[in-house]
Amino acid sequence: MKRKLLALSMLCISGGLAFGQPKLVQKVVKKGTDIVIPYSKYVLPNGLTVILHEDHSDPLVHVDVTYHVGSAREEIGKSGFAHFFEHMMFEGSDDAPKGTFDKIIIGNGGTNNGSTNRDRTNYYETIPKNLLENALWLEGDRMGFLLGQVTQQRFEIQRATVKNERGQNYDNRAYGLVGQYTAKTLYPYGHPYSWLTIGYIEDLNRSNVEDLKKFFLRWYGPNNATLTIGGDIDPAATLKMVQKYFGTIPRCPVVQKVKVPAVSLPTNRYVSYNDNYARLPMLSITYPTVPDFTKDVPALECLAEVLGQGKNSVLYQTTVKKQLALQASAFSQNTELAGEFSIRIIPTPGKNLADMQALYMASLDSLEKRGITDDDMKKFKGGVEFEFINNLQSVSGKVSRLAEFQTFTGNPNKTAELLKEYNTLTKQDVMNAFHKYIKGHSAVYVSVLTKGQDREKFAAHTDVIPAADSIGYKKPDYGYAGLKYVKAKDNFNRKVAPAIGAVPVTKAPAFWRKDLPSGAKVIGVTNTEVPMVTLTLTLPGGRLLEQSDLSKVGISSLFATMMNEDTKNYTAEKFTVELQKLGSTITLFSGVDGITFSVQSLKKNFAPTMALLQERVLNPLFTEAAFSRDKKQTLEAFKLQKSAPATIANAAFSRLNYGKNNVLGYPTSGTEKTVSNISLADLQNYYNTNITANGAKVVMVGDVTEQQLLAQLNFLDKLPVKNIAPAMPAQALAVNKTTIYLIDVPKAAQTEFRVGSGIPLRYDPTGEYYKLYMANYPLGADFTSRVNTYLRETKGWTYGASTRLAVDKYSGDYYFSSGIRANATDSALYALMNQYKDYSEFGPNDNEVATLKKAINQGDALRYETGFQKARFISRILDYDLPASYVDKQNYMTANATKDELKATAAKWVMPGQVNILLVGDKAAILPGLQKLGYDIVELNADGDAIVQ
Repeated sequence: MKRKLLALSMLCISGGLAFGQPKLVQKVVKKGTDIVIPYSKYVLPNGLTVILHEDHSDPLVHVDVTYHVGSAREEIGKSGFAHFFEHMMFEGSDDAPKGTFDKIIIGNGGTNNGSTNRDRTNYYETIPKNLLENALWLEGDRMGFLLGQVTQQRFEIQRATVKNERGQNYDNRAYGLVGQYTAKTLYPYGHPYSWLTIGYIEDLNRSNVEDLKKFFLRWYGPNNATLTIGGDIDPAATLKMVQKYFGTIPRCPVVQKVKVPAVSLPTNRYVSYNDNYARLPMLSITYPTVPDFTKDVPALECLAEVLGQGKNSVLYQTTVKKQLALQASAFSQNTELAGEFSIRIIPTPGKNLADMQALYMASLDSLEKRGITDDDMKKFKGGVEFEFINNLQSVSGKVSRLAEFQTFTGNPNKTAELLKEYNTLTKQDVMNAFHKYIKGHSAVYVSVLTKGQDREKFAAHTDVIPAADSIGYKKPDYGYAGLKYVKAKDNFNRKVAPAIGAVPVTKAPAFWRKDLPSGAKVIGVTNTEVPMVTLTLTLPGGRLLEQSDLSKVGISSLFATMMNEDTKNYTAEKFTVELQKLGSTITLFSGVDGITFSVQSLKKNFAPTMALLQERVLNPLFTEAAFSRDKKQTLEAFKLQKSAPATIANAAFSRLNYGKNNVLGYPTSGTEKTVSNISLADLQNYYNTNITANGAKVVMVGDVTEQQLLAQLNFLDKLPVKNIAPAMPAQALAVNKTTIYLIDVPKAAQTEFRVGSGIPLRYDPTGEYYKLYMANYPLGADFTSRVNTYLRETKGWTYGASTRLAVDKYSGDYYFSSGIRANATDSALYALMNQYKDYSEFGPNDNEVATLKKAINQGDALRYETGFQKARFISRILDYDLPASYVDKQNYMTANATKDELKATAAKWVMPGQVNILLVGDKAAILPGLQKLGYDIVELNADGDAIVQ
């Protein structure tokens, strides 16, 4: 076997291949109203699969390169390698050194990123169409010419970055390690799913740069990749570009499918651990099921919805609604080699995890007794249809589906086939899956305990975990021996970047406006690209109404929650059933100055969806039972929020910037104290006093005409006419001296940074706000900014860092945000403040000014693609009464901005001597270093109040 692999590996060192011609192997076109993504599929002589999708609806292109390698190609002791290598793919290649990729893509208005999962790694760009050849040049260069740029220094920086990513997403987050304990317990020793994609820190520590190079040579060849390109392209010209930049790259050794036995649990397995961040315990239950794209996947997804998704689910009805559990959910995850069916339950205070296990078992009995109903099937299938069509809104969504289907099935044209599988699903299929995989079958039970909780007293079980059995384990021979790096030979000079074409003309979406007799203002865009409608209805109200009584902050948020409960003609459960059968959604949230109803619907179901919206708006029923449950859940949710350092930081930072006497100094949902003061009568009075169509705003983007929409808005005339004038909030508190505020989270792996203040600036898209938006761009607005480049790419101290400008009609905040490795807290703060001082004094340099001009103006191609993006644009026009031409003025301001003007703006708003420095982290670890920096240090509790020493 070794000899065979070695012979195959010689393909990687055989020099350039015969150029050859791409072979067309499949062409799919859309016929009638079929839900299909048209494409042409080619294969190059070196094995690269190429899929081209032509879509001229927007002047942009999405490029995706998917390599069929993920963490399932790793081995014991070398976990996390696939993901680590994803990071290294952004470190430059021979002809496009480090920084070139971002300079070209981001610097000309595009976006780029990558992702890794168990079974594949992909790299993708969404770009204005004039960057297509550049994107292909860049992707081709790192596929064929990466290793010359892989240095030990870059290796170490990205290793540190991956550790920070693990800290941010797993180690420094409540319940972040549930997946790790589940995987290690569910899968047998050496199974490629028995570790997380992020890997173990100790494995990352023992890896070296030579391991990484072998990984690249083994898996990153054209014959193990799919290149998918979609958007405003000329297919013939695009194929020639692909042939030029990818055609001579040698194959890697043949990649065989991973084959592992199906996972079987003869008995239940139990494990528990204490979570440093969780404030409430949690029970996680996971069953082994089947791989993706196999027969029972639709049935398992439907079963998960019936068992644990939404108010109609069995778990909600038997646990949450009865206030026995705070949260209870179920979901099905199916990947290439195996599937998992998981349940997670968080108990209410007074209940333990053993109680949750008993309730869960009882819920299975309830499900078996009730069976699967016709309504269950209708709402599941309605949701599936909506999801498939919704995915067609963006070219990235279509390209991603094509790439996924090709990678895992070899057939990009799976959309219609999958829809048929879901549409023909029966109730009996779902019950068969229930009995085949869940009821009466063994599972992995993970008890997540809060810090200091006793296992014997609080866990759902005594830990029973089979010892990791390495006997019989055979380390996979992936064929790393004998691999050598030889570059492709071309008939052109790869070091010369393609010329960037003319910037495409991007037009903001055309819209219409209408003022209704009810006092509502309507704005809409008719868009026929997909048969969908996106609509928001915002009624006056929101947080600013709470300024008059700060003892009840959070009433608007709780009101929005209660508006999702029963109406006079529907129970909450029946309402949800009717909505889901239509494949529609109606969600509510409380904003600064309004209560917003957000609606998404298929075109064919728009009228019945709007009838349900009318019921929701006109006929709410505030019951004591629903109020008691929602209030209790809100109060308990505060405990969960205080388990997350990032959430603690956001709330405390608002308190520092605005104080206790300003509603903006409180979280949107309020606090334990303020929500405790809210009564059912308060919510009924909120509706009676504040709900009106006068001043309401309707924003619509979709496949309906102005007349069709207006006919559905007549119900607004039934609302009373009132003048609701939210109070203007006070200005942010002045910061006279930079001070460090410290909140202790013992043993935190990272320190959450919030550095900045509230500022006397309001949204003005052609005024001072836009000047600061431009001036901030080089400092911290994107991946290539100064703060991210230094803190992440140069030092490896963080997974990401940015400076943000958040403004609206009433307030403004300008601040730095990041999660920083704990032992680098003082060094990172010192570096940040020096960058602030330098930028405040000198402003951006010439290169930064040139880059921000291109990045901002050429990015228009990406700003109006989806219904959501179009809605955001016209919503801003309605909110601020802007002319449609305001974007033209912005483009003019950007094109004509000077270095001196941007420097003056930076000097005015970047004030290192007058900022609040909020740090949420492990006091014992970070305080000694902070004390050396010379700032005053004030300790706060988790609510943002000063601790009296």
